[in-house]
Amino acid sequence: MKKQLSRRKASVVNIKQSLRRFCRYWYLRLVRLQGHPHQIARGVAVGTFSGFIPWMGFQILIAIVLAWLVRGNKIAAMALTWISNPVTNLPIFLFNYKVGEWLLGLGQTPNTSIKMEWDLNSITQLKSLGLNVFITLFFGSFCIGILAGTFSYFLTLAILNRRQKIRRFPARLG
Repeated sequence: MKKQLSRRKASVVNIKQSLRRFCRYWYLRLVRLQGHPHQIARGVAVGTFSGFIPWMGFQILIAIVLAWLVRGNKIAAMALTWISNPVTNLPIFLFNYKVGEWLLGLGQTPNTSIKMEWDLNSITQLKSLGLNVFITLFFGSFCIGILAGTFSYFLTLAILNRRQKIRRFPARLG
């Protein structure tokens, strides 16, 4: 019994260490990007926004175009589109759909809410869901993408500015 508990504790510690290493790796990748902090933060913001758009396959193209328009870092934009990946697609888009449904007021009456029991393997059934589902999902994704992009811009800017201060004046912040 004690061996099982110690194994569980050890696995939890290993998971925490792995997560910490993963976060540290991406933090260092972000900090080492070349460019002005505002440029990198704009790239991160548009990449985050594009990652929430439900157009699979076009997210990176959208991120590059938006990064070019706002003069953001294109590499950061492309990397952050992977927020929505095969593992996170379903939870992100279900959440975005529910947010869109709530914002558009579709969930107020029982007849207008669409049941989430879809068989997406059938193109005809997907077409029968209609334009309302797409508009609801897109609206929710757009709103969540704007919020997440704005948050990621300010968070990235704070991280990069802090990093620059540490590099300039290591004795003061140490």
